[in-house]
Amino acid sequence: MSIQTGGKQRHRVVVIGSGFGGLFACRHLKKADVDIVLISKTSTHLFQPLLYQVATGILSTGEIAPATRIVLRKQENVQVIMGDVHDIDLVNRTVTSELLNQDTVTPFDSLIVATGAQQSYFGNDHFATYAPGMKTIDDALELRARILGSFEEAELATTQEMRDRFLTFVVVGAGPTGVELAGQIAELADRTLVGTFRNIDPRDARVILVEGADAVLKPMGPKLGPKAQQRLEKMGVEIQLNAMVTDVDARGVTIKDKEGERRIEAACKVWSAGVQASGLGKQLAERSDGTQTDRAGRVIVEPDLTIKGHPNVFVVGDLMSVPGVPGQAQGAIQGATYAAKQITAEVAGKQKPADRAPFKYFDKGSMATISRFDAVCQVGKLEFSGFFAWLMWLVLHLYYLIGYRSRLVTVFQWFVAFLGRHRGQMAATEQWVFARLALEALNGNEEDAREVRAETGNGAAAPTAKAAADPKAG
Repeated sequence: MSIQTGGKQRHRVVVIGSGFGGLFACRHLKKADVDIVLISKTSTHLFQPLLYQVATGILSTGEIAPATRIVLRKQENVQVIMGDVHDIDLVNRTVTSELLNQDTVTPFDSLIVATGAQQSYFGNDHFATYAPGMKTIDDALELRARILGSFEEAELATTQEMRDRFLTFVVVGAGPTGVELAGQIAELADRTLVGTFRNIDPRDARVILVEGADAVLKPMGPKLGPKAQQRLEKMGVEIQLNAMVTDVDARGVTIKDKEGERRIEAACKVWSAGVQASGLGKQLAERSDGTQTDRAGRVIVEPDLTIKGHPNVFVVGDLMSVPGVPGQAQGAIQGATYAAKQITAEVAGKQKPADRAPFKYFDKGSMATISRFDAVCQVGKLEFSGFFAWLMWLVLHLYYLIGYRSRLVTVFQWFVAFLGRHRGQMAATEQWVFARLALEALNGNEEDAREVRAETGNGAAAPTAKAAADPKAG
């Protein structure tokens, strides 16, 4: 079934994605003489840099993922549509999205594609069954359940071997997300959970950070990376550099380094080693006039962030490939702001596409928090770490959170977690762990069925896709 939306109206702008790129594009078109349709496959605007704090019990999803409709409800020239975009017709200028097996076709005059990126397993997508990434709310909730569930299973373990496996946590990738997550798991074990178990001491947990390169936070340079490494090691995090993950299964990971292959037995694994662009990037490249994508699937855009032959189609955020622009929130915000200004000027008759000045990225620096009261920060040539860097990290992240309520609640939760030992979001259920696996098993993924058996210790045969779909089957 197909539904046609929108008649002949003002200049129609379609924005795909409700992340930083999509949201800021809409906001900067607020006063433009345009009608906007924002299409997103989720109902929220996700503040992705703080996902790891949801995964480790500091913040709730409400603080970092407000409902997009509520955020934009006072902007009357925006309509929000929920759906997964699967087709962009550049010739007829339409976007087709799907929700509950129903297609919606939305026409556009200008298009801003800001669909972001997803976790990359470098061709080993089956790793995702055992080592979820950190890109969505579902990922964070699943990981929280896996982390806390590992401690619970260690409490009930009947052998030391089982206990050690459940108390071993492996984080793959020593970029900002991996560093922040490893630090928070260590603090969770060393502070929050101390004294809460009777058969185990949570401080016995091993947190292992595995990195294929030769440094932690390598893009931040030779000064800040070692500082972050020293702080993590002081917290008890084991750091293994020049170590490539060659296999991941339910019970652990296989690592290859200069000494050969070795095994780490670990029940809880998380992947933060790489990203790949949304599949819409490849579709745009194939349907335009000679546009290409890079190795990560990002669209190599023109100087004005458009694709070849289509000056009305902008690509921003993690989906765009521009030299010197990192895949961070600032790149998405600045790209979206630039695209919105070009559309506004064109609609007002002040500028033609051929007259556009090229997009220029202003690098505002990068930072990563390591633990409470400690972070690393890089702003231009200025590099510093410690408490002051941590305060800057707090202020910057509060600034970009959407809504005063979210900021107030976040400050309170940080106050409780960082000055005390309590974390207010420690709920975790088995369903969060197995819901994704069950959904994928429903589609015939036997890897997920094996994961369910391995995690639960159930030796029964895994249900087939047909049996899972039909409660009377089997």
